[in-house]
Amino acid sequence: MTLNIEEETAIPEDLDYKKIIADVVDAALEFEDCPYEVELNVILTSDEEIALINRDYRDIYRPTDVLSFPMVDYVSPGDFSCLDTYEEEDYFNPETGELMLGDIIISMDKVLEQADKYGHSRERELGFLVAHSMLHLFGYDHMEPEEREVMEVKQRDILKLVHLNR
Repeated sequence: MTLNIEEETAIPEDLDYKKIIADVVDAALEFEDCPYEVELNVILTSDEEIALINRDYRDIYRPTDVLSFPMVDYVSPGDFSCLDTYEEEDYFNPETGELMLGDIIISMDKVLEQADKYGHSRERELGFLVAHSMLHLFGYDHMEPEEREVMEVKQRDILKLVHLNR
């Protein structure tokens, strides 16, 4: 796996963010039975920067906690068999052969704010946002109540695998 993590903002020194991100990504890949080695980018940024990205890509000019930019067009969520029908160069890095899952952008300001608001640790909040975003990169969504329920159960199960329960 190639996991690129970029820090564009201050991160608390006592937050082992690289381990949390790597552990949750690994757990999500295992949980969804991803049959490929993957490439993934995670950007840790500020409310100000994520608001600009949110404006540019979603026409919503306000900060959000996480944005997901999936690279794969799934026929159904979490079904990697659809990749067999696409041209390899569409979704796989030609140099490494890894599946290019996409990008995750997380507001560290929101991680700190929401951990306090919801009464759990910063580690748990960061892990939750990574798990949530990974599910989006696997094609899941939460626009309908049934979809939301599926994502909530999967998020909980992934976080249990890395001991980041509520």
